[in-house]
Amino acid sequence: MTQHANHPILLVDDDSELCEMLVEYLEPQGFQLEVVHDGELGAQRAGETQFEAMILDVMLPGMNGFEVLRSVRMAHDIPILMLTARGDDVDRIVGLEMGADDYLPKPFNPRELVARLRALLRRAGPATQAQPAHADTLQVGELRLKPGARQGSRGGRPLALTSTEYSILETLMGRAGQVVTKAELSQSALGKPLQRYERSLDVHVSNLRRKIGEDPNGESPIITVRGIGYQLLLD
Repeated sequence: MTQHANHPILLVDDDSELCEMLVEYLEPQGFQLEVVHDGELGAQRAGETQFEAMILDVMLPGMNGFEVLRSVRMAHDIPILMLTARGDDVDRIVGLEMGADDYLPKPFNPRELVARLRALLRRAGPATQAQPAHADTLQVGELRLKPGARQGSRGGRPLALTSTEYSILETLMGRAGQVVTKAELSQSALGKPLQRYERSLDVHVSNLRRKIGEDPNGESPIITVRGIGYQLLLD
């Protein structure tokens, strides 16, 4: 079934055949792809055009995917899905630690890519269930979110959050003081079921803790409840 809404997506991959296949598959699904085959141009285009998401391959000639990711993250919070070699856990973890929102190992089913892209776009969209429709802010202690703009701050200090980090924090703040299981957090914030041995959620939470900073007692307001999930402490 053809989708009519066009979501501009930047695809950076040097595999011409794969790019052609993805254009043919994704455009009838409602995505408008711009294809770039080298990293330097990909980083440049990400800053020139209002794309809703970016698909970025790790293995690129010249400027590799990690370098592109680092360059883009210095100035933009565009949702980024990285394509990695199957079984290469190091690439996936490094990408997530550097600010990628999600990853997909090659080879992959195009239907899964569509599902991942739609989940990224939902997370990057306006307000979620954690925020009452009539309110324009969500606040817990020094943490403050503006769902309409998807911006966060702590004690008045802006937080440079990726779309995924914002969604995780919004979910935890919406249930502040309660334990949110990893399965619940993965489904509500990442838009996908939690997989066994999956580490991406833990990496995103680790990045989020680093950006939020510690309390005066040297501890993070986001605590790990071993074997269960995470909890945002109330001040």
